[in-house]
Amino acid sequence: MIEVAGVSAFYGKHCALDGVSLTVTRGEIVVILGANGAGKTTLLKVIGGLVPAAPGARIFISGADLVCRDLTGTAAHRIVEAGVALVPEGRGIFGELTVRENLLLGAYPARARANEASNLNMVLGLFPPLQERLRQTVRTMSGGEQQMVAIGRALMSAPEILLLDEPSLGLSPIMCKELFQILARIRTAGLGILLVEQNAKQSLKIADRGYLIESGRIVGAGTGAALKDDPAVQRAYLGASAVHVAAS
Repeated sequence: MIEVAGVSAFYGKHCALDGVSLTVTRGEIVVILGANGAGKTTLLKVIGGLVPAAPGARIFISGADLVCRDLTGTAAHRIVEAGVALVPEGRGIFGELTVRENLLLGAYPARARANEASNLNMVLGLFPPLQERLRQTVRTMSGGEQQMVAIGRALMSAPEILLLDEPSLGLSPIMCKELFQILARIRTAGLGILLVEQNAKQSLKIADRGYLIESGRIVGAGTGAALKDDPAVQRAYLGASAVHVAAS
């Protein structure tokens, strides 16, 4: 489980996050919905140690061993060692390396080295197309295949919590559907997933819970089903057609 309490963050004098609090438990998908510039990416970067939180923030993680660790102010590489893996928007893969090399780089943390082989088999089981492309240079792959590599590399670090920033961005509708099915499978393995996603309709279908963020503040929360059926959420994130269907 990861617990975020009272997190604020600034870029210069601009307040990007203002007192954000949320939790993600094991085997749970939590989605963050908000407009562009609402603070969604900043939130993931603060949790991942890439953007500093303002004083007063608290970030805790507890894993299968039930030991609670304080991640507040911890360096990014130590956060990965504690069990948090971030798949950034844009994927952040190494285009000139092969699929295998990208995946094995994900197993660099000490927590993942002993189970590198079994984790690799798990990743290839989730993403069968990668099995045939282990020697392929990643920059020559499609966007969907590159996203498989990015998520697979994060899973190679043996995380407790997976942070995903717009994983469906730029993918075809078919690939998007497959991606969300895979995320649901990952959840069954006991991982917690914190998902920032532009595709609100698909993400709410698989989400256990969700939070709404506006101007850096959490303004709403609920189960995935409740948010999907909320007329205000439908108008803001699902389009007018969803409201019409819900009302008919």
